[in-house]
Amino acid sequence: MIELEGVPELIDPVMVAAFEGWNDAGDAASTAVAHLEREWKGEVFAALDAEDYYDFQVNRPTVFMDGGVRKITWPTTRLSVVRVGGDKPRDLVLVRGIEPSMRWRSFCNELLGFAHELGVELVVILGALLGDTPHTRPVPISGTTSDPDLARRMDLEETKYEGPTGIVGVLQEACTHAGVPAVSLWAAVPHYVSQPPNPKATLALLNRLEDLIDVRIPLGELPEDARAWQVGVDQLAAEDSEVAEYVQTLEEARDTAELPEASGEAIAREFERYLRRRDGGGTAGGDGSPYSRGPGDRTRPPKPPKPGSDDPDGPSED
Repeated sequence: MIELEGVPELIDPVMVAAFEGWNDAGDAASTAVAHLEREWKGEVFAALDAEDYYDFQVNRPTVFMDGGVRKITWPTTRLSVVRVGGDKPRDLVLVRGIEPSMRWRSFCNELLGFAHELGVELVVILGALLGDTPHTRPVPISGTTSDPDLARRMDLEETKYEGPTGIVGVLQEACTHAGVPAVSLWAAVPHYVSQPPNPKATLALLNRLEDLIDVRIPLGELPEDARAWQVGVDQLAAEDSEVAEYVQTLEEARDTAELPEASGEAIAREFERYLRRRDGGGTAGGDGSPYSRGPGDRTRPPKPPKPGSDDPDGPSED
């Protein structure tokens, strides 16, 4: 472990993590954590030793010039902390890095060591997967956990996924075995426009995180970037009749699947978010827990991908 500035004393900390690579379609998840670091001016206090976890032929270091001095940046995972103000201030421990090449169990244990030392109350891991979802509709976000009690308390899906997994799934299971409450939030990214960036998916993850842990997240230019992204994809789709027809098919399937709840809980959730932003914060849930949620905050998980699709872990991944 490389200690950079020591470990700060934190208030009701929640750890939010994302990793570039297999579980980061469109770079949506890692960009979300990077947004939090940038908006709240996160201060890095620790980094994992790159020699322990990364194959430098797979994730190569980069060379840059700093005041005429040649320096090297090594691929790694860094931890930073941000203070969220308001009536009830709290800290977020942000973990952002690259999915490790080796020694995943040791990697997770090292992160859990920090979580224990910092008194982390909840770990939220962000991910993004490729799915059969149209870019013209709201991004499906699924919230899953391996803990049945946590699923009931926070109105989440209890994961039933079986199959290959990435570091997101391994870290969530490590948290469960260590007795640390852990949740994964997954954004479904249209597989026909999977190249990064995808600000619309990043925005959806941040909105869902905001609901989950009851903090007001400054969005900056992200909503405008998301609108511009959708306009750009609209224009590209309009130039290809086959793509336009395929998008229409996805829209019809999505609208049919979501029709029963389109006018109820989704509207209530958006209205609660509007009120929270207008009032500058507030507690979304009613049970008094630091990360409680209201009864209307249910999100329909995206449908499981078809066999042979590019989806790495499925929408019910840990």
